[in-house]
Amino acid sequence: MIKHPLYGISAPEKGWVPAPRYVLRRDRVLKLLEPLPRGKLLEIGCGAGALLYDLSSMGFLVETVEISSSARTMARYINQDSTRVIIHQDIQNNWKRTFDYILAFEVLEHIEDDTSALKKWWGWLKPTGYLLMSAPAHPKRWNATDQWAGHYRRYERAGLEWVLEQAGFQIVHTECYGFPLANLIEPFRARYHAQQLRRQSLMQGNDNQGAYSNHSGIERSLETRLYPLQANWLGTKVMQLFCYLQGIFSGTDWGNGFLALCKKR
Repeated sequence: MIKHPLYGISAPEKGWVPAPRYVLRRDRVLKLLEPLPRGKLLEIGCGAGALLYDLSSMGFLVETVEISSSARTMARYINQDSTRVIIHQDIQNNWKRTFDYILAFEVLEHIEDDTSALKKWWGWLKPTGYLLMSAPAHPKRWNATDQWAGHYRRYERAGLEWVLEQAGFQIVHTECYGFPLANLIEPFRARYHAQQLRRQSLMQGNDNQGAYSNHSGIERSLETRLYPLQANWLGTKVMQLFCYLQGIFSGTDWGNGFLALCKKR
């Protein structure tokens, strides 16, 4: 495994590296969490578990639930030396009013009934707890990557805030992340995933949304090939610039993902 000051931990030997959009989201997530008190935290759908590593290093007591067996295997590998990370296969019965924070990044769009899911998460938070979540932005940008990843929807800012409020949350902060780099990359990712979908359709004969959701958090075949360029000195400097730029434009709706920090109401 490799720990990078900008990208965090990666496991190229296992085929997982941080994609640019993950790096952009990670940058904003850590900035939002840094000033908050440390506490007990649950990440829903941790994927490869790289962020769990960051969060435990920051002093949070971290649990996660991840239904994908391949993602759990990767998350356990990445966090094998951490004593502050607990990885669950299933929801636990004793989570009512347990957590100071619930995190869910690129998860809600995978759930058909998003309001019910948010209400369930609301019940797992302490009365003073916070939810920090992200979701892909702008339904008009729906593309092959959304289908490949097993999404049900993308959100506009007002729609995301509405569903959060319906579930009992008070909006503390919302922002749009990723501009301009994620916007520039998105068409190329969509083209690549369209090719993958065609191959999968030929091999399997039908669509399988559950299978798409299970692999979307850890499939990095394209990114692994490009990562040496991303991780060299020049690539790192360029990514630092784009992380800085997305912060400047976070108050606009120009990016391709939303982040929302909410308090339990």
